[in-house]
Order: sequence, then structure tokens, then C-alpha cells
Amino acid sequence: MRRENRALVYVVVSVGAVVGGLMFAAGGFAIRNNSSGTPTNWTAAPTLPPPTTVETPEAPPPTTAPPTFPQSGEGTFRRATGDAERVGTGRLLRYRVEVERGLGQEPGEFAQWVDRVLADPRGWTARGRWAFQRPASGPVDFIVKLASPDTVDEICGRYGLDTGGEVSCRGQENVVINVKRWILATPAYAGDVDMYRHLVVNHEVGHFLGHGHASCPGKGRPAPVMQQQIYGMGGCVPNGWPYPQGQ
Repeated sequence: MRRENRALVYVVVSVGAVVGGLMFAAGGFAIRNNSSGTPTNWTAAPTLPPPTTVETPEAPPPTTAPPTFPQSGEGTFRRATGDAERVGTGRLLRYRVEVERGLGQEPGEFAQWVDRVLADPRGWTARGRWAFQRPASGPVDFIVKLASPDTVDEICGRYGLDTGGEVSCRGQENVVINVKRWILATPAYAGDVDMYRHLVVNHEVGHFLGHGHASCPGKGRPAPVMQQQIYGMGGCVPNGWPYPQGQ
């Protein structure tokens, strides 16, 4: 081969090698030609797997702190202001509403509960024997008190009653509601604290009206309001009213 031809071949081969390397480096592909010089296929260079997705664990749902109450209050009481009109057509009984200091409970709010319960047509006014009124001042026949467990024990103990920090009581003119039960209710009323509040007011006022304890009259029937439902339902279903049918 002549010297000029050998030099030309060397240049062509060198240029081809450089171009091929640039194509591979730039595009990531290698070209294979057939005998005619046209590309026949493309072979993809190895690719890295996609990055692994790391899932962030979901935060647990926020929990609601259970309601709290003090075991002991200050031992003194605040009277609810204002009044409530007479309800019922029977013998009139006047009442006062008080809340022990240090409970974190407002006398006005507690008084509204008591007023509504005593005015309800399913309550003690249903058969025309009793009427109730909360005067703004002056003498009263009974006092509905909301108190801490320790204070309930102290007041009720004066009348020979053992409430054990758990239950409410009535002693003479004092209708004493345990704030523990007012806030937590009892297992049978765990899903309906409002109904338990109806029950405890009606039950203790019922004692003031002269009613003793009652038993469940039959499985599946409404529990009498004077039944000691905190100690078991005896087959009855929860009920907070003296006359559930309003009769």
C-alpha cells in the first residue's frame, strides 16, 4: 500500500473511534451495523433501578384526655344566681342549687341542668303531685349540691350514710351529687352521660320526696329511677326518668 493511502486509512479509523466513543458517552447506546452499513438494532446501556420510596409512618390520631375531677374541693359552696319559674301543678317545693368551690364547675350551668330535669314532663311533676320552683332568694325546702367525692362522704356521713367516695346521697334537706359520677357516669351509662345526670338528680330528689329503693321489674324493661343502677341493672335497660312515658 502506498504511504499516502496508509495515512488516510489511519485518519479514518481514528476519527471513527472517537465519534463512536462520543456517541456512546453522550447517548448511552452502541450501534451495530450490518453489511450494508445501516443500523440494525439499538442496545440500551444498563440503567440504575429507581430509587426506593420510603413511606413515612402516619402519626397516630390525637387522643382525647379523659375528663378529670378533683377528689377534694374547698368544702364551701357557691349558690347559683337567678331563679327558675314554677313547674308542675302539685304541692310546691322550693329548692336552691349550689356547687362546691374548687371543682371547676359553674353553679349557673349546674343549676340549668337541675332546672331542666325537674321541669321535664317525664319527671316528678308528671302525675300532678309535685311542683318545683327555684327562687332567687329566701327559704327553700331542699338544696341540690354538686360536691367532690371527699365532701360527699363528709356530708352524707353526718346522716349515717357511707358513700365511699363513689355515690351520691340525700340527707335531710341536702340532695348531694358526687362530681365523680356527674362527670364519668357509671358503666351502664358510659355512652350517655346526659341520661345519667337525669337519673342521679331524679333519684336523689326522689329520696327527698319519700321514695325508697326499687328493683328491676323484669328483663328488658326500663330500670326504675329509684333502682340503685350503679350496682347493676338486674336485666333492666337504663332509664333516668320516674315516668318515662310522661304519665
